[in-house]
Amino acid sequence: MLDPKPRVGFVGLGRMGLPMSRKLLEAGYPLTVYNRTAAKADALAAAGARVATRVGDLASEADIVCTCLDTTAASAKIFLGPDGVLTHGRPGTIAIDHGTIGPDLARRIAGSLGERGIEFLDAPVSGGPEGASQGTLTIMVGGAADTFDRALPMMRAYGRTIARMGAAGAGSLTKLVNQLLTFVHGAVAAESLALAERVGLDLAALGEVLAASFGQSRMLERTLGRVRTGDFEAGAALRLYSKDLGLVEQAATEAGARVPMLAAAEAVLNQALERGLSERDVAALVLMFRDPRPR
Repeated sequence: MLDPKPRVGFVGLGRMGLPMSRKLLEAGYPLTVYNRTAAKADALAAAGARVATRVGDLASEADIVCTCLDTTAASAKIFLGPDGVLTHGRPGTIAIDHGTIGPDLARRIAGSLGERGIEFLDAPVSGGPEGASQGTLTIMVGGAADTFDRALPMMRAYGRTIARMGAAGAGSLTKLVNQLLTFVHGAVAAESLALAERVGLDLAALGEVLAASFGQSRMLERTLGRVRTGDFEAGAALRLYSKDLGLVEQAATEAGARVPMLAAAEAVLNQALERGLSERDVAALVLMFRDPRPR
């Protein structure tokens, strides 16, 4: 068993990683952090975290190494690169990727680290910055059961629903299913609300009716709230869905699955990116659907 409070190393202090790291400190975990833009670690350093200047230094001292990064290339570099976990991690270390990567990369990282005695979990999260700040993230995990059990107490610092979905890659596949649903639900919610506005419906009254109807979804509730307040600051920027939907397409192709809604989702996303919405929230799709110009 790991010590009840193993040293955690956390790489990536963006919208998700920063609040997740704060929750680790609040839970009493000794924490070392690394971020490419070092200034993002200042608040954590003031709260007691150690700031590493190299990933290799962090990996060499941590019992659990976590990452939460935007791109698959960044994940591959941190885990498999020359200054990463593969080279500098110790046997018995647990490595956890909380970003959204494909199942093939998850299995490749697990295999490479496993040869060094380093255990790996692909453990993408859902819940956005709000869930990270509140410690209520959903975490979907792929990897060995005993590794999951050892890492579970630490993940409870920022996660509420934490489920092992199977072997390495299963967490990533679960997240890809979630991302397809998230984008499609978000897009059709924005489209429907733009229609409701155009035909003159009151959005507050509409929300009350839909909350008790089969059209209700968490993404509709979220999108309605943002549309009513005009808050389109990104929880996850629209540009990130290009990677996610691309990974969905790759996984579906390899599995021989039919995903016609994916093609529609990708077309909507591409239009949004062309219209300059890349850094906005998925709810900002309503701005595009309000536009009467032909698409």
